[in-house]
Amino acid sequence: MTAATADTPALRIHQLRKRFGATQALDGMTWSAAHGEVTAVLGPNGAGKTTTIECAEGLKRADSGELSVLGTDPWQASPDHRARVGVMLQDGGLPTSARPVPLLHHLAELYAEPADVGALVERLGIGSFAGTTVRRLSGGQKQRVALAAALVGRPELAFLDEPTAGLDPHARREVWQLIREIRDQGCALVVTTHSFAEAERIADHVVIVQSGRVVADGTVEELTSEQSLEDLYFGLTTHERADGKEWW
Repeated sequence: MTAATADTPALRIHQLRKRFGATQALDGMTWSAAHGEVTAVLGPNGAGKTTTIECAEGLKRADSGELSVLGTDPWQASPDHRARVGVMLQDGGLPTSARPVPLLHHLAELYAEPADVGALVERLGIGSFAGTTVRRLSGGQKQRVALAAALVGRPELAFLDEPTAGLDPHARREVWQLIREIRDQGCALVVTTHSFAEAERIADHVVIVQSGRVVADGTVEELTSEQSLEDLYFGLTTHERADGKEWW
Protein backbone atom coordinates (compact mmCIF):
# COMPACT_ATOMS: atom_id res chain seq x y z
CA MET A 1 0.00 0.00 0.00
CA THR A 2 1.44 3.37 -1.00
CA ALA A 3 1.53 6.36 1.31
CA ALA A 4 -1.03 8.10 -0.91
CA THR A 5 -3.35 5.12 -0.68
CA ALA A 6 -2.93 4.91 3.07
CA ASP A 7 -3.96 8.55 3.41
CA THR A 8 -7.10 7.99 1.31
CA PRO A 9 -10.14 6.28 2.85
CA ALA A 10 -10.70 2.72 1.67
CA LEU A 11 -14.39 3.60 1.46
CA ARG A 12 -15.82 7.08 1.03
CA ILE A 13 -19.55 7.75 1.01
CA HIS A 14 -20.77 11.32 0.54
CA GLN A 15 -24.35 12.56 0.35
CA LEU A 16 -25.61 9.23 -0.96
CA ARG A 17 -29.30 9.10 -1.82
CA LYS A 18 -31.44 6.19 -2.91
CA ARG A 19 -35.21 5.94 -3.25
CA PHE A 20 -37.38 2.86 -3.71
CA GLY A 21 -40.76 4.15 -4.85
CA ALA A 22 -42.11 6.34 -2.07
CA THR A 23 -39.43 5.20 0.38
CA GLN A 24 -36.30 7.32 0.81
CA ALA A 25 -33.84 4.58 1.81
CA LEU A 26 -30.75 6.81 1.81
CA ASP A 27 -31.05 10.51 2.53
CA GLY A 28 -27.60 12.10 2.37
CA MET A 29 -25.66 9.16 3.86
CA THR A 30 -22.09 10.31 4.54
CA TRP A 31 -19.24 8.42 6.21
CA SER A 32 -15.91 6.76 5.46
CA ALA A 33 -13.81 3.73 6.43
CA ALA A 34 -10.03 3.81 6.77
CA HIS A 35 -7.42 1.24 5.77
CA GLY A 36 -6.29 -0.91 8.68
CA GLU A 37 -9.43 -0.23 10.73
CA VAL A 38 -12.68 -1.99 11.57
CA THR A 39 -15.71 0.22 10.96
CA ALA A 40 -18.88 -1.05 12.62
CA VAL A 41 -22.19 0.13 11.18
CA LEU A 42 -25.11 0.05 13.61
CA GLY A 43 -28.75 0.84 12.99
CA PRO A 44 -32.25 -0.61 13.27
CA ASN A 45 -33.83 -2.56 10.44
CA GLY A 46 -34.79 -0.18 7.65
CA ALA A 47 -32.23 2.45 8.65
CA GLY A 48 -30.30 2.14 5.39
CA LYS A 49 -27.37 -0.07 6.42
CA THR A 50 -27.90 -2.82 3.86
CA THR A 51 -28.75 -0.43 1.02
CA THR A 52 -25.57 1.56 1.69
CA ILE A 53 -23.40 -1.55 1.71
CA GLU A 54 -25.06 -2.95 -1.43
CA CYS A 55 -24.30 0.32 -3.22
CA ALA A 56 -20.68 0.11 -2.06
CA GLU A 57 -20.49 -3.49 -3.27
CA GLY A 58 -21.80 -2.48 -6.70
CA LEU A 59 -25.02 -4.44 -6.27
CA LYS A 60 -27.26 -1.36 -6.27
CA ARG A 61 -26.77 2.04 -7.86
CA ALA A 62 -27.38 5.19 -5.85
CA ASP A 63 -29.61 7.90 -7.30
CA SER A 64 -27.09 10.60 -6.40
CA GLY A 65 -24.05 11.32 -4.27
CA GLU A 66 -20.43 10.20 -4.36
CA LEU A 67 -19.12 6.72 -3.63
CA SER A 68 -15.51 5.56 -3.79
CA VAL A 69 -14.29 2.04 -3.01
CA LEU A 70 -10.48 1.78 -3.04
CA GLY A 71 -10.51 4.92 -5.17
CA THR A 72 -13.02 3.66 -7.74
CA ASP A 73 -16.74 3.96 -8.35
CA PRO A 74 -17.92 0.39 -7.61
CA TRP A 75 -20.54 0.59 -10.37
CA GLN A 76 -17.74 0.96 -12.93
CA ALA A 77 -15.18 -1.31 -11.24
CA SER A 78 -13.11 -3.74 -13.31
CA PRO A 79 -12.75 -7.45 -12.42
CA ASP A 80 -9.25 -6.73 -11.10
CA HIS A 81 -10.64 -4.08 -8.79
CA ARG A 82 -13.45 -6.31 -7.57
CA ALA A 83 -10.88 -8.98 -6.70
CA ARG A 84 -9.49 -6.55 -4.10
CA VAL A 85 -12.83 -6.46 -2.27
CA GLY A 86 -14.22 -9.23 -0.06
CA VAL A 87 -17.97 -9.57 0.43
CA MET A 88 -19.94 -11.54 3.01
CA LEU A 89 -23.60 -11.20 2.05
CA GLN A 90 -26.48 -11.23 4.51
CA ASP A 91 -27.91 -14.42 3.00
CA GLY A 92 -24.51 -16.08 2.51
CA GLY A 93 -24.69 -16.25 -1.28
CA LEU A 94 -23.13 -19.73 -1.25
CA PRO A 95 -23.87 -22.50 -3.78
CA THR A 96 -26.07 -24.90 -1.86
CA SER A 97 -24.80 -28.13 -3.43
CA ALA A 98 -21.12 -27.38 -2.73
CA ARG A 99 -19.09 -28.71 0.19
CA PRO A 100 -17.20 -26.07 2.19
CA VAL A 101 -13.56 -27.03 1.68
CA PRO A 102 -13.67 -27.73 -2.08
CA LEU A 103 -15.64 -24.50 -2.48
CA LEU A 104 -12.97 -22.49 -0.64
CA HIS A 105 -10.17 -24.12 -2.67
CA HIS A 106 -12.06 -23.24 -5.87
CA LEU A 107 -12.44 -19.63 -4.76
CA ALA A 108 -8.77 -19.46 -3.79
CA GLU A 109 -7.77 -20.44 -7.33
CA LEU A 110 -9.46 -17.29 -8.63
CA TYR A 111 -6.92 -15.06 -6.86
CA ALA A 112 -3.24 -14.45 -7.56
CA GLU A 113 -2.22 -14.54 -3.88
CA PRO A 114 -4.97 -16.25 -1.87
CA ALA A 115 -5.00 -16.91 1.83
CA ASP A 116 -4.09 -20.34 3.20
CA VAL A 117 -7.36 -22.27 2.88
CA GLY A 118 -6.27 -24.89 5.41
CA ALA A 119 -5.52 -22.20 7.99
CA LEU A 120 -8.92 -20.54 7.45
CA VAL A 121 -10.68 -23.89 7.71
CA GLU A 122 -8.92 -24.67 10.97
CA ARG A 123 -9.33 -21.20 12.43
CA LEU A 124 -13.08 -21.08 11.76
CA GLY A 125 -13.76 -24.70 12.74
CA ILE A 126 -14.99 -25.62 9.28
CA GLY A 127 -13.27 -29.02 9.27
CA SER A 128 -15.87 -30.55 11.56
CA PHE A 129 -18.55 -30.19 8.86
CA ALA A 130 -16.32 -30.23 5.76
CA GLY A 131 -18.18 -33.17 4.22
CA THR A 132 -21.63 -31.59 4.50
CA THR A 133 -23.20 -29.69 1.62
CA VAL A 134 -24.00 -26.04 2.20
CA ARG A 135 -27.75 -26.65 2.07
CA ARG A 136 -27.48 -28.95 5.12
CA LEU A 137 -25.37 -26.64 7.24
CA SER A 138 -26.76 -24.78 10.23
CA GLY A 139 -27.01 -21.02 10.11
CA GLY A 140 -23.87 -20.59 12.17
CA GLN A 141 -21.92 -23.04 10.00
CA LYS A 142 -22.95 -21.18 6.85
CA GLN A 143 -21.76 -17.95 8.49
CA ARG A 144 -18.29 -19.43 9.01
CA VAL A 145 -18.03 -20.58 5.39
CA ALA A 146 -19.29 -17.23 4.09
CA LEU A 147 -16.71 -15.41 6.21
CA ALA A 148 -13.91 -17.65 4.91
CA ALA A 149 -15.12 -17.04 1.33
CA ALA A 150 -14.98 -13.27 1.90
CA LEU A 151 -11.42 -13.42 3.25
CA VAL A 152 -9.83 -16.11 1.07
CA GLY A 153 -8.72 -13.59 -1.57
CA ARG A 154 -6.78 -11.46 0.95
CA PRO A 155 -8.94 -8.39 0.27
CA GLU A 156 -7.86 -4.81 0.86
CA LEU A 157 -11.44 -4.00 1.88
CA ALA A 158 -14.00 -6.50 3.19
CA PHE A 159 -17.72 -6.00 3.79
CA LEU A 160 -18.95 -8.37 6.50
CA ASP A 161 -22.69 -8.46 7.14
CA GLU A 162 -23.48 -9.82 10.63
CA PRO A 163 -20.37 -12.07 10.63
CA THR A 164 -21.06 -13.66 14.02
CA ALA A 165 -24.83 -14.13 13.74
CA GLY A 166 -25.78 -17.62 14.90
CA LEU A 167 -22.33 -18.44 16.33
CA ASP A 168 -21.76 -19.81 19.81
CA PRO A 169 -19.69 -17.67 22.23
CA HIS A 170 -16.44 -19.56 21.56
CA ALA A 171 -16.77 -19.27 17.77
CA ARG A 172 -17.73 -15.60 18.13
CA ARG A 173 -14.53 -14.83 20.02
CA GLU A 174 -12.49 -16.67 17.37
CA VAL A 175 -14.09 -14.60 14.61
CA TRP A 176 -13.44 -11.38 16.53
CA GLN A 177 -9.77 -12.30 16.90
CA LEU A 178 -9.51 -13.19 13.21
CA ILE A 179 -11.05 -9.85 12.23
CA ARG A 180 -8.50 -8.03 14.39
CA GLU A 181 -5.65 -9.93 12.77
CA ILE A 182 -6.93 -9.18 9.26
CA ARG A 183 -7.22 -5.51 10.26
CA ASP A 184 -3.65 -5.49 11.56
CA GLN A 185 -2.49 -6.66 8.14
CA GLY A 186 -3.84 -3.39 6.70
CA CYS A 187 -7.26 -4.50 5.50
CA ALA A 188 -10.24 -2.20 5.95
CA LEU A 189 -13.23 -4.09 7.35
CA VAL A 190 -16.78 -2.75 7.32
CA VAL A 191 -18.93 -4.79 9.70
CA THR A 192 -22.70 -4.37 9.95
CA THR A 193 -23.96 -5.64 13.27
CA HIS A 194 -26.75 -5.42 15.81
CA SER A 195 -24.41 -6.36 18.66
CA PHE A 196 -23.18 -3.53 20.88
CA ALA A 197 -20.67 -5.91 22.48
CA GLU A 198 -19.31 -6.78 19.05
CA ALA A 199 -18.93 -3.14 18.06
CA GLU A 200 -17.21 -2.30 21.34
CA ARG A 201 -14.84 -5.28 21.13
CA ILE A 202 -13.65 -5.06 17.51
CA ALA A 203 -14.43 -1.61 16.09
CA ASP A 204 -11.98 1.23 15.69
CA HIS A 205 -14.77 3.39 14.30
CA VAL A 206 -18.54 3.25 14.76
CA VAL A 207 -21.22 4.68 12.48
CA ILE A 208 -24.83 4.78 13.72
CA VAL A 209 -27.46 5.29 11.03
CA GLN A 210 -31.14 6.06 11.18
CA SER A 211 -33.67 7.00 8.48
CA GLY A 212 -31.07 6.86 5.73
CA ARG A 213 -28.54 9.20 7.32
CA VAL A 214 -25.75 9.17 9.91
CA VAL A 215 -26.76 10.22 13.41
CA ALA A 216 -23.45 9.46 15.16
CA ASP A 217 -19.94 8.85 13.89
CA GLY A 218 -16.68 8.39 15.81
CA THR A 219 -14.43 6.05 17.76
CA VAL A 220 -15.90 3.89 20.50
CA GLU A 221 -14.09 6.05 23.05
CA GLU A 222 -15.53 9.25 21.60
CA LEU A 223 -19.07 7.92 21.43
CA THR A 224 -19.06 6.36 24.91
CA SER A 225 -17.36 9.14 26.86
CA GLU A 226 -20.64 10.12 28.54
CA GLN A 227 -22.88 7.07 28.13
CA SER A 228 -22.78 3.48 26.93
CA LEU A 229 -22.93 2.70 23.23
CA GLU A 230 -26.23 0.94 23.81
CA ASP A 231 -27.79 3.97 25.54
CA LEU A 232 -26.49 6.30 22.84
CA TYR A 233 -27.87 4.03 20.10
CA PHE A 234 -31.36 3.81 21.57
CA GLY A 235 -31.39 7.52 22.35
CA LEU A 236 -30.69 8.27 18.69
CA THR A 237 -32.76 5.59 16.95
CA THR A 238 -35.90 5.09 19.07
CA HIS A 239 -38.95 6.50 17.32
CA GLU A 240 -41.53 8.46 19.26
CA ARG A 241 -45.27 8.43 18.67
CA ALA A 242 -47.40 11.52 18.34
CA ASP A 243 -48.44 11.19 22.01
CA GLY A 244 -44.78 11.34 23.09
CA LYS A 245 -44.48 7.64 23.99
CA GLU A 246 -41.87 5.39 22.49
CA TRP A 247 -42.76 2.83 19.84
CA TRP A 248 -40.51 0.33 21.66
